[in-house]
Amino acid sequence: MPKFQVLGYEFDNDEFHAYAHGRLPYETLRPDPVLRNLLLAMPQRKIIFTNADKAHALQVLKRLALEDCFEGIICFETLNHPPLQPPALKSPILCKPSLQAFEAAIRVANLDPKKTIFFDDSARNIASGKAAGLHTVIVGNSALVPGADHALRSIYNIKEAIPEIWDGDEEQMEQVIQAAAVETLVLA
Repeated sequence: MPKFQVLGYEFDNDEFHAYAHGRLPYETLRPDPVLRNLLLAMPQRKIIFTNADKAHALQVLKRLALEDCFEGIICFETLNHPPLQPPALKSPILCKPSLQAFEAAIRVANLDPKKTIFFDDSARNIASGKAAGLHTVIVGNSALVPGADHALRSIYNIKEAIPEIWDGDEEQMEQVIQAAAVETLVLA
């Protein structure tokens, strides 16, 4: 979406999200008790960071029965408030993988990047997360990508791959930003 706006295209963000997400087959999503138990067992704060709108994130979390596993959602509306100024003075759209989006999300969630793990399935997002100072985990890929500290073929392998989340120093692994729970399972 930001690319189109940079090229001069104007459109309503809400209409864009309604079109992009309104056609998704949400009914195919089923509760994921394994992922739910993994998330609930993690002692850290867990926050969704998505480029999608809040309605999409909530719908996916509800369908997967994960809505109570996260403290909050940092979504499109969080980083891109409705414009109050004329179109010529609009702020640029903030979305991953922009470093500014990561910095804004870190501020909004009041996180210490050095004590935060960021999970995502996009190599570009992982590189930006690392540039923002986060610990990073690429999900859906068994090979490390630039900026990734860990690689998980599946989010279900997290306990074996990063046991310090459960038994490590609590000060070291204080917060978790979880993009993969939504974005790895729903390719939108």
